[in-house]
Amino acid sequence: MENLISLVNKLQRACTALGDHGEESALPTLWDSLPAIAVVGGQSSGKSSVLESVVGKDFLPRGSGIVTRRPLVLQLHRIDGDREYAEFLHQPRKRYTDFAAVRKEIADETDRETGRSKQISPVPIHLSIYSPYVVNLTLIDLPGLTKVAVEGQPDSIVQDIENMVRSYIEKPNCIILAVSPANQDLATSDAIKISREVDPKGERTFGVLTKIDLMDKGTDAVDILEGRSYRLQQPWVGVVNRSQQDINKNVDMIAARRRERDYFSSTPEYKHLAPRMGSEYLAKMLSKHLEQVIKSRIPGIQSLITKTIAELETELNRLGKPIANDAGGKLYTIMEICRMFDSIYKEHLDGVRPGGEKVYHVFDNQFPVAIKRLQFDKQLSMENVRKLITEADGYQPHLIAPEQGYRRLIESCLVSIRGPAEAAVDAVHAILKDLVRKAINETHELKQFPTLRVEVGNAAFESLDRMRDESKKNTLKLVDMECSYLTVDFFRKLPQDVEKGGNPSHSIFDRYNDSYLRRIGQTVLSYVNMVCATLRNSIPKSIVYCQVREAKRSLLDHFFTELGAREMKQLSKLLDEDPAVMERRTNLAKRLELYRSAQAEIDAVAWSK
Repeated sequence: MENLISLVNKLQRACTALGDHGEESALPTLWDSLPAIAVVGGQSSGKSSVLESVVGKDFLPRGSGIVTRRPLVLQLHRIDGDREYAEFLHQPRKRYTDFAAVRKEIADETDRETGRSKQISPVPIHLSIYSPYVVNLTLIDLPGLTKVAVEGQPDSIVQDIENMVRSYIEKPNCIILAVSPANQDLATSDAIKISREVDPKGERTFGVLTKIDLMDKGTDAVDILEGRSYRLQQPWVGVVNRSQQDINKNVDMIAARRRERDYFSSTPEYKHLAPRMGSEYLAKMLSKHLEQVIKSRIPGIQSLITKTIAELETELNRLGKPIANDAGGKLYTIMEICRMFDSIYKEHLDGVRPGGEKVYHVFDNQFPVAIKRLQFDKQLSMENVRKLITEADGYQPHLIAPEQGYRRLIESCLVSIRGPAEAAVDAVHAILKDLVRKAINETHELKQFPTLRVEVGNAAFESLDRMRDESKKNTLKLVDMECSYLTVDFFRKLPQDVEKGGNPSHSIFDRYNDSYLRRIGQTVLSYVNMVCATLRNSIPKSIVYCQVREAKRSLLDHFFTELGAREMKQLSKLLDEDPAVMERRTNLAKRLELYRSAQAEIDAVAWSK
């Protein structure tokens, strides 16, 4: 069981070291889930004396006004032997054996955080005290509640202190130690008032009554201590602290404790309560209660830690890795992100991700349909054939076959294929550009850097434009090649049918009859269809070679070449991450470190169920 308090002590120290003080924050807090005992009381209520009595040492700053201006997390560790020493979290390798020096360091560390302006700060000071004379216990000493600001303090100090105290004690895992002086009306007690507001049923409030020995003669605190004046579900404990004269005379704390025991056992009104009165009993009772509370909360804390680690890791992955400071590191980061984008882009083209199949749809559907829509019948109409054949003869009618007429008819048909060929190039270009947009959106790391995102997109689009232009040039060359050289064998294999005007002995005028011209149109159409079938295969190959294959091979090559010449300032501009995101990542990484260390600490502790 003693390991449980040590466990929470370690977790609290880790929280403070990594910036988790339980304050309002956009980050998850482990601090709030850790059971703790917060000491609450008004100024001059005897709060500091109670803590010193529990520890058995003078170590807290004293003086007028608000002396405690930061939460003090006081962790007591019972050890064997007779050595007593103290350590501060902010001075991990320094041991204090002089507790007067501890007092001075608390004051100095407070001033380091708040300045000498009498302001308060929510950042706690962690003090661990190791002694054979203490019980394992953790107490959080909070600034004393006050009603009036003193010189050097802002008017808001009264409300600021109350807000700080409330932020600790309103947490359901906080055990409240409400310190009230017995020589004042309990109804006016600052500690009871604020405790009642956050814990109206008194389920997690322990009442501590100080200055019992200073009550007016003829009065006693029995009704309070027995829970009749103000009922709490936890017991009231009375303590008798050293007087100011005792403090001034440096009365030994052991002697003070003995005197406290004697007071309760020898005073008739309190004799029956003596076994459960005094600072020693208070410390043991609180230690036992804290152990029980921690034991009951451990499963919930484990569950919270596991859940929060997963959430923090998810968000850190979403935010991406931190940026390197040197030019080489920045260049490497940019290149790595570009490679990730390029890899995702290739996956779209290769079918690992959707989108690449649209290119095949262009070749298998759009391009063939566009060729079919070409109106060769209009170009090969009887009138057009007659016109081109006749014009091609010039002043000398052809003797054997109207070769020039054939060529002009074929060329006029084949030239029209340029339109579908260009449209196929443009259609594939549009698909490739759309895949760039998709790959950019799917490259998580690019979301981190808006300027790099835009530049990578622009560089990819510029590359695709160059590839489109090259593809268009090569694809149209394929059409032009077909126009510039006709396949002679096709015509040599045509049958010479006399009845259909193929006999060269016929007169010139007989050859221009409808049957002859129709035969020419059909021959040209057969040849053009043969060429179309060839281009249906060769044009997709040209487009894939010049655009798709090249996009997979060298989409960002120009960008990489230009990137190498950039200076540090230009590289930094590409990685212009939002400062708020950078800060968020740093804070999340610290908080993740806290939760992982907490998980390891809990896993290392065995407790009885």
